[in-house]
Amino acid sequence: MKYLLVGLGNLGPQYDNTRHNIGFNVMDILAKDLQIEFSLQKLAIVGEGRLKNKEVVLIKPTTFMNLSGKAVQYYMQQYKIPLENILVVTDDLALEVGTIRLRSKGSHGGHNGLRNIEEVLQTQQYPRLRFGIGSQFDKHRQVDFVLGKWKDTELPLVVEKAAQSVLAIKSFVLEGLSNAMTKYNG
Repeated sequence: MKYLLVGLGNLGPQYDNTRHNIGFNVMDILAKDLQIEFSLQKLAIVGEGRLKNKEVVLIKPTTFMNLSGKAVQYYMQQYKIPLENILVVTDDLALEVGTIRLRSKGSHGGHNGLRNIEEVLQTQQYPRLRFGIGSQFDKHRQVDFVLGKWKDTELPLVVEKAAQSVLAIKSFVLEGLSNAMTKYNG
C-alpha cells in the first residue's frame, strides 16, 4: 500500500511560515517524525519512507500553489497511487485558526491550489486535511492575510495543531480515513 501525502504551499523564503504554507510546514514535521529526507525532484520536493508497513511519499509541489495539480497527478502516476490513498494538506480561511478537518471530498472553496488539483484530476473526490487559518482580515486584504505570517499570539496553537495534524495523517494511513475523521474532527 502506497500513500501520497501532499502539503500545499509556495516555494521561497518570503513564504516561509506564512498561513498559506501550513501544508509545507506539516509535511516538514511529518518528515522529521518519520526520519524522511526531502530532495528536489520533478515538480516537487519529495521524500519517501515507511509508516509501519505502509509506503509513504511526501511531496511539497514546487509549481507554486496555483499549479499544484500537475505535481499531484505526476506523483500519483509515478507511484501508481489510487485517489483514495492521497491526502492533501491545505490552509482554510473558513475554519478558525488551528481547527483541523479531514474530509473525503469537497469543493475547492475558492482555494486556488485545490481548484487546480480538481481541474487536473477532474474530480473533487480526494481526501484532504484542512487547517484553519481564520479570516480576520479587512475587506480586499485576503491575499495579504493568507500570505502573511502567523501572529505571535497564534503560534502556540498553530504549533500544537500542526503536531495534531501529523497524528491525523498517520491515522489516515494506518487506520483509514473514516477512523481518522472520527478521532480528529472533534
